[in-house]
Order: sequence, then structure tokens, then C-alpha cells
Amino acid sequence: MSDRDEQFHKALYIGVLALMEDRLSSFLSKTANELGTELESLKLIFDMKKELFYRTSVKGVLAEEDIASFLAEFLAKQKITDKIELTGDVAGRLHRNKTGDIVCHVHGDGGRKIAIECKFDKNIRLGDIQTKDVFTKKIDTAWSQLLEAQANREGKVGIIVFDLSLVDNSILTAVQDVRFIPAVGFVAIIDSQKGDYKNLAIAYMLARDVVLNSKEVSIDNEILNVIINRIIKDINDVTSIKSLVHANIENCKKIITQIEKSMLLMEFNQRYLTKFLTEGTLSKGDLLDFYAGEEIKDRFRLIEKEISTLGT
Repeated sequence: MSDRDEQFHKALYIGVLALMEDRLSSFLSKTANELGTELESLKLIFDMKKELFYRTSVKGVLAEEDIASFLAEFLAKQKITDKIELTGDVAGRLHRNKTGDIVCHVHGDGGRKIAIECKFDKNIRLGDIQTKDVFTKKIDTAWSQLLEAQANREGKVGIIVFDLSLVDNSILTAVQDVRFIPAVGFVAIIDSQKGDYKNLAIAYMLARDVVLNSKEVSIDNEILNVIINRIIKDINDVTSIKSLVHANIENCKKIITQIEKSMLLMEFNQRYLTKFLTEGTLSKGDLLDFYAGEEIKDRFRLIEKEISTLGT
């Protein structure tokens, strides 16, 4: 009897396990399909969002909105009352100029502003003034955009934001995370694809400290006049040097002209002297040509024309 009960319990246990296994298998099969579909949908959404983000016409607006949202949330957590304003589609102080995508009003004060420019563009270089050639075609750089944003939005300090996936290597090398360029502004590199905006937070808090601690400098006009007068004198000296150089160029032209004349005359005289020594005399025609020297005049006109173009 006990033997029979033991066998019955084994059979029952095996049946329960089989039932559980069948349900578990069915559940896994079902959820695998559902999860696979959901994961595939999420992947498609991510790819579409990524493709949309990289389109020039859209990425700028998305960047501005994301950065403004991050700053608003960050400041709220820090209990800071700065006001964030999206200004990328509104012209500023400069004529028809919309540079300066976000304006941050420190403590809500309209007079103390931080201008932020979002540049998700690989074509933007750093534009250090030491390497700038003013005679080349004007192009946007980090320096120019920082200065332009502050001028256009009347900002006390400027921040330009680049994305790690859309930044030129020269800027990435020079900045890496956050960099302050004296008298120009802050450069911050974020990673929007990973939701990493910490460098923007660092740059903003530093810029905010600059705004709050900057003071208007009282200038002694008399000392300033002394310095400016000295600078003007130095500029006049440089101008006089330029005049001397031009005068020297004209003097050099005259010297070259006289040398060319003398060389032509020596060559001309030598030729007739050689003929006289060879033949013992010169014909009347030779004497006429020697006297008139028309040949020299014609040759010198060409040389004189070349000399006149020197220094131009």
C-alpha cells in the first residue's frame, strides 16, 4: 500500500511539473514575441529620432529646447530663480540677427543676462584671434558666435554649447569639456544622446558667478586721455614711416631709371666707338644716328614702363 502511495505521489508531482513547464514555455514564447515587437518598435523610434536630430533644419530647434528644459530643471533643483527664455526665432539688438538661442535672466533681472548659443554643427571652428586672417571670407566660429550672441542679446556673459557627436575635432581638442576664453565667454561640450549635460551646468554656474561678481570700473578720463594721445602719436609715427617708404620707392625708381639710362648710353656709345676704331671713320648717316640717339629713346620707353609698375 505504501509502495502504491509513493508511486502515486511521484506521478502527481511529474504531472504538476509538466503542466508548469507547458505554461512557462507558452508564457516565454508569448512574451518573447511581444517583447521582441516592443524592442523593435523602440529601436525604430530611436533610429527615427536620431535621424531627425541630425537633420540641420531640425537639430538646432531640438537642441535649444532640450538645453532650455535642462537648465530650467537644473535651476529648479538648485532653488535658483533665474528666468530661462528661448529667443532663437526672435531678432535681437542687431539688425535682423537671431544669434543667441537662449537668454537667461539672473534672478529674473532684465539687466543681468547670460546669452547661450547652441551650435550642433561640425563646420564651426574655434576661431582663435591669434590665427584669424581678417582678409579672408567671413565665417562663423566659436569666438565670433560668442561675441555676436552677447552683443545681440546684451548679455554680460556668453556660453556656446556643442554636442559631442556634432563638433569639430579642433574644438574638441582645445575644449574637451568646458573652457573659459577671457573677454569672450564659455565653451561647453555636452552629450545629448546620452542625456549628459553636466558640462553645461558647470559652464552656467561659472558664468552666473561672473555676472553676479562683475563690477563696473570707474575710469579716470584724464589718464585715459594721456594713454590715447600716446597711442595716436604712435599711429602717426607709423603713418609717417609709410610715407617715407613710399618716398623711398619713388626715389628708388628714379635711381633705377638713371642707371638704366646710363647702361643704354654706354652700350650705344660702345657700339659706335667699336665701329669707328674698326673702320677709322663714321659716315654722315652714322653720325646723325649717333647724334639723335632715337634707338635709345625707343628702347628706354619700354624699360621706363616696367619701372613705373614697381611697388604697385
